[in-house]
Amino acid sequence: MTFSFYHEFILLVGGVSILGYEIVLELFRGKVFFNLVAEQIYQLGVRSIPLVFLTALTIGMVMSLQFGLGLEKFGGKLYVPKLIAATVIREIGPMFTSLMLAARVGAGIASEIGSMMVTQQIDAIRALGTSPIQKVVIPRVLALLISLPILVVFANIIGMTGGMIIGATELGLDPNFYFIKTINTIAFADYISGFGKTFFFALFISVPACYYGLNVKDGTHGVGSATTKSVVTSSILILVGDFFLSKLFWLIQKWN
Repeated sequence: MTFSFYHEFILLVGGVSILGYEIVLELFRGKVFFNLVAEQIYQLGVRSIPLVFLTALTIGMVMSLQFGLGLEKFGGKLYVPKLIAATVIREIGPMFTSLMLAARVGAGIASEIGSMMVTQQIDAIRALGTSPIQKVVIPRVLALLISLPILVVFANIIGMTGGMIIGATELGLDPNFYFIKTINTIAFADYISGFGKTFFFALFISVPACYYGLNVKDGTHGVGSATTKSVVTSSILILVGDFFLSKLFWLIQKWN
């Protein structure tokens, strides 16, 4: 079991690294199909808006309620807007939005490319003299690099709005006070810290998903296995990477 885990881990690191290298090469020396990128932005980004909206709204409301009930014992309800704003902007908004997209988008990319492998569509693209990296992989990677940061901005706004709704209805906080405290709390460094992570998270989702899709074997059974591995791998990379990225942005902020 241990040997199998390490063997698969080494294959994953090597395969993703090679795929990333091929993506960079094709981006600089090949043609980018902007029509395919636009289509994937719709499929991966626009169609994810309802999921992101519901997730962000619920998280903002739950956090506001929990912080409010906890701080009420110590007379600290007035600090709820600051806590919600800082937490959502820096951590919760980017991380939970990325995890939701890892489940929806990562699984979709892996299963779609895996199905193309099983039905030999990838081989047909190669036979026509076109690189599958250009036609299949790069549009999805670029689309997620564009869509995820925008979705995170949207999620941050919705999450803080959900917190303000609960703050006004359940905690008895004045909406104007809540809004002013939220605006005064958010610093430019906080925004950059959360927003900067989204580009890394987009790569954590799209590149492993494309890798697993391109390496599907064993027919339809392999498609299901690749989909599961894609979601698990992306989720772990997001959770682990979030710590190191938070540390990195903290060090940059400290040096400045």
